[in-house]
Amino acid sequence: MKKLFFLSLLLLFTRPTFSQDNWFMTYTDSIMLVADAKKISEAFIGDIHKIAPDLNFGPHTVLNTTPAMIYYENKTVNLPLWEQLPPPLVDFLYEVSGGESEGKEVFGLFFNGFYLPHELGHALQDRAEQGLAGSYKNEYFANTVAMLWWRKEGRQDALEQCYGYAKKMLATLPDPVPEGTTANAFFTEHYGEALQNPYVYGFMQFSQFVDIYGDSSLPEFDAFIRTYLGKN
Repeated sequence: MKKLFFLSLLLLFTRPTFSQDNWFMTYTDSIMLVADAKKISEAFIGDIHKIAPDLNFGPHTVLNTTPAMIYYENKTVNLPLWEQLPPPLVDFLYEVSGGESEGKEVFGLFFNGFYLPHELGHALQDRAEQGLAGSYKNEYFANTVAMLWWRKEGRQDALEQCYGYAKKMLATLPDPVPEGTTANAFFTEHYGEALQNPYVYGFMQFSQFVDIYGDSSLPEFDAFIRTYLGKN
């Protein structure tokens, strides 16, 4: 028992820490962005290893701004910097959020904020399932992972801000789902096409965020991951 007690203390005090003030914001310093993202990734990876110590799981984070903004590929989460975004994407964020200051804030809240553990959730899928395919179901899983992890970290304040903007943007974005079908069915069939259109893909992502945010049946992060990994 003493050994387990001291091991628990060791895990507690060696958990990577990061400034709660230096995330969910639009970064201008690329070095700080990557450094803070690394700390968050290490904290997330540590939480997974507490549940599955033998799982070979250790994705990396790098700065790599592309039209995809933030994404996971080849065991790496690629992070975007606001100043490097292509002008059409900047204009898109301005349009759907309601203005220039709002668009920049949305970028920070989601793409330098919420979506990092989302992409780490994809990394977990990739490792646990020995491969990762883009789909509505997999996006829903990753969004759920991110929501539950940020709640575990006590970031309800930032999630509330994200929720407010997600609702606002959904009021602007046209609903691409035809009558007579579900979002799941539509995006499962047209996922590849949706990826090429920020209006369609944005509608899917922000709709999922709103649905998951309001789902009171979800368990806590650790319980969700244990069930996913079969560690119950």
